[in-house]
Amino acid sequence: MAKVIVVTSGKGGVGKTTTSASIATGLAKRGHKTVVIDFDVGLRNLDLIMGCERRVVYDFVNVLQNEANLKQALIKDKHCDNLFVLPASQTRDKDALTPEGVEKVLNELRENHDFIVCDSPAGIEQGAVMALYFADEAIVVTNPEVSSVRDSDRILGILSAKSKRAAENQEPIKEHLLITRYSPERVSSGEMLSITDIQELLGVKLVGVIPESQTVLQASNSGIPVIHMNDSPSGQAYEDVVARFLGEERPMRFVEPEKKSFLKRLFGT
Repeated sequence: MAKVIVVTSGKGGVGKTTTSASIATGLAKRGHKTVVIDFDVGLRNLDLIMGCERRVVYDFVNVLQNEANLKQALIKDKHCDNLFVLPASQTRDKDALTPEGVEKVLNELRENHDFIVCDSPAGIEQGAVMALYFADEAIVVTNPEVSSVRDSDRILGILSAKSKRAAENQEPIKEHLLITRYSPERVSSGEMLSITDIQELLGVKLVGVIPESQTVLQASNSGIPVIHMNDSPSGQAYEDVVARFLGEERPMRFVEPEKKSFLKRLFGT
C-alpha cells in the first residue's frame, strides 16, 4: 500500500514544487514506484519543473470528473522509469477537487505505487486542504524568515486538526521540516533565522536544509528537478533529504559558513 506524502507550506514561493519534484525523483531513483500530483488547480507549475508540459493531454480534474482515466492522464517521467506525473488543470476551479473524488484517485494509485507525493498550493484554501487531507506524512517547507515560519506554524495546526487521520482519531500525520534557501553567511550576519531558531519555533524534526543557490532556478528553467544535478550543493542536499526520509542517517551539510582561504580573505572575495 502506497504512502501519501504532502509537500506543504503556509507561504507561497518557498520551493514546494521544486521540493515535490526532487523528492519524488529521489524516491524513484531509489527504485520506488512513485507518482507526483499537482494540486495547484488553475496555475499548474509541476509539469514545467518536471519538463513534461508539452505532453499534458489530460489532467487531474479530467480524471476526477470521469473525462479520462488515470492511465490516460499519467505522464511517465523522461529520466526515471519508476516516476509518473499527474498534472493539474489550468482552466478549472479549485472547487473541482472534492474529498470523494480525490480519495478515489488516491486509492487507485495506491494499488500500483509505493509513494504518492502531493504538491500542495500555498495557504489554506481548497486545493491545499485536499492535498493534505489524506496524507500519511507531511514535509513542511519553510524559508528562514519570520513570516514564512509563522505561516508554516499555521499549516502544522491544520495538519493536526483537519486531516482525515485527525477526523477519524487515527495516528497523526508524521511531520518533517525542510528549510529551503538557507544561507549560513546571512544567518551569521543576523539577516536570517538560524536552524535552531526555526526548530524551536515549530517543534518539528528537521529532515533537511537546502542551501540558497542559483542552481535551483537554472534547473527549474531547464525542466529538470535539481536533484539530478549531482555536482550542485542543492542537488546533493535533496539526495540527503530523501535518504533521511527513508530512515538513513546523514549529516547535515551546507549549514555552516564557507571557510575562506587566506587569499580570499586577503583580497575580500
